[in-house]
Amino acid sequence: MSDDTDEPTVPIVCEACGTRSRVPLDDLRESLDTHNHHRHDGEEVAQVDPVLADELADHVAADLGLYESET
Repeated sequence: MSDDTDEPTVPIVCEACGTRSRVPLDDLRESLDTHNHHRHDGEEVAQVDPVLADELADHVAADLGLYESET
């Protein structure tokens, strides 16, 4: 069994339920799917914290050079 203190966690939010939690990265997809299936009839309501998701998307776009202007 792995040491849970070393595994990164990801913040997830569900505005419909008013809940926030952190789950291990390895369990992210399953946790979201399970919550949405049981609480929201499968509709994708719970999600990775939008602030984190936007920040990650910005970093990926910058790494890919998508923000660089063409000259």
